[in-house]
Amino acid sequence: MTSSQNTEKHLLSMPLVSIIIPCYNEENTIGLLLEAIYLQTFSRAAMEIIISDGFSVDQTREKVAEFCRTHPDMAVRIVDNPARIIPSALNLAILAAHGDYIVRLDAHSIPKSDYIERCVAGLEAHLGDNIGGVWKIKPGGLGWMAESIAEAASHPLGVGDARYRFGAKQGEVDTVPFGSYRRDLFDRIGLFDESLLTNEDYELNVRIRESGGRVWMDPLIETTYIARPTIGALAKQYWRYGFWKARMLTRYPSTLRWRQALPPLFVLGVIGLVILSMFGYAGRVGLSVVLGLYGAVLLAGAFPNTLKNRKPGYLVGIPLAISTMHFSWGLGFLWSLVRMPVERIRGRF
Repeated sequence: MTSSQNTEKHLLSMPLVSIIIPCYNEENTIGLLLEAIYLQTFSRAAMEIIISDGFSVDQTREKVAEFCRTHPDMAVRIVDNPARIIPSALNLAILAAHGDYIVRLDAHSIPKSDYIERCVAGLEAHLGDNIGGVWKIKPGGLGWMAESIAEAASHPLGVGDARYRFGAKQGEVDTVPFGSYRRDLFDRIGLFDESLLTNEDYELNVRIRESGGRVWMDPLIETTYIARPTIGALAKQYWRYGFWKARMLTRYPSTLRWRQALPPLFVLGVIGLVILSMFGYAGRVGLSVVLGLYGAVLLAGAFPNTLKNRKPGYLVGIPLAISTMHFSWGLGFLWSLVRMPVERIRGRF
């Protein structure tokens, strides 16, 4: 048997991995992701990339087409996602996939060179039904504010005990970013829930755990995530997270974690104190004390990052970013709860 025949036989014996990417208007980052996949240690011949695009109106599709022209040895396909929502994008990509394994990535992510190899190794070792790793957060723009947002996105005061945000020992967890799966998992427990515009990954992980499966995190599986560049974009992101987390928790209330309960409870308390402050001195004192302590905690939390990076702007930027995350998430969560009875009456939920 010739060397080329041996190579072909080896590749045919390898699992085909389908990398699925939900996408909409990602012209600034899609090229970075595709290049990172191209440079993976896993065989290109055993991978395919499926981009589920919601009819992007920027240069995303042109960027993908240019990548295909310059990298003809990488299998890349685009499938249309008319609904323009993440869970439908994922489901369409899964249905179009040929792989034995499905690896989900985000158009804002840059996986480490051995990312695919380690995900597949974990699945083959049956460590879990969903294998994932940790995030390293990269600023989404230039300047101290964008850098502060990236620092806040992996700060314990911002994300609580979410282990994938700041690294930990490998082991069983409740969720991981993106994730990798055996293809037949979706035949057993179903696809992503398209009624959840966000938090669809956490809901899938709940079904995995309820079916007796495991979600496994390996900190050696690493991807860089590009954070939102501005406070406004961060606020929209976390409002959306909070809104759809409330919808998910109404179906699975036992999955509530303390890090998810604190923002809406804190925001509710602040709203209550604001109302009380309108009617008396005690309310104004209470509001001042709570906000003063909250600000002091955020400043203390930002100080080590400021000192380590020698960035004085972090003393303002990190507390501003973390408070934006808390209040946006909490308000989105509470608004979702307020809206649910109305939507039930109208038959929309």
